[in-house]
Amino acid sequence: MDVTLLVRFVAAAEELHFPRAAAGLGIPLASLYSSIDKLESEVGEPLFVRDGARTRLTKAGSLFLPTAKAEIAAAPAPAPKPVVPAGGKAKASKGKGRAPVVKGQPKPYKKRQGR
Repeated sequence: MDVTLLVRFVAAAEELHFPRAAAGLGIPLASLYSSIDKLESEVGEPLFVRDGARTRLTKAGSLFLPTAKAEIAAAPAPAPKPVVPAGGKAKASKGKGRAPVVKGQPKPYKKRQGR
């Protein structure tokens, strides 16, 4: 099972409020719902009962919660992201390979403004 799905399940199970759990994880609410749906399809049982204003764990959800916490604790730490140096590639010029501008001559492929 994906550790991310388990982390999201544990956050929702401890909070028992999907919007607060999503805000605590820093993810969109729709992403949390889809993660829970995906996990429920992997487990094969519904993990939450959502009835109106109340959310609670099902029997399968309350049995799965300690297992999920144990799998999260046993999972290896994520690899650190590589440090990218600040800045970027500098451009030498903004043109498309034109010759240097000579004073008094029009730019190539540009019409002169009539007077």
